Amino acid sequence: MKQKGKTKAKKRRIKFKQIAFKLSEKQYRSLLNYCRARKTTPLKLIKKNIDKFINGYDIQVPKQYFVSEKQLELFNEQRVEEPKQSIGE
Repeated sequence: MKQKGKTKAKKRRIKFKQIAFKLSEKQYRSLLNYCRARKTTPLKLIKKNIDKFINGYDIQVPKQYFVSEKQLELFNEQRVEEPKQSIGE
């Protein structure tokens, strides 16, 4: 016998991506000591600190965060140096 009423919608499966990076032993000890002092975990600490970068830009990044073309030209310039003349010439 079928139940009447609303049917329960299926939950959408959340996909996760993994990111890895390396720390030196000193950096890792420092991270653990900081987390112990703040009574948190390293993962929660990292997620909290990058939260403003990972939330809100999934569709489009605002124009103010893009690098302008003029800023890129700064590094593409090549210097032309004049040949050095010796003192005796």
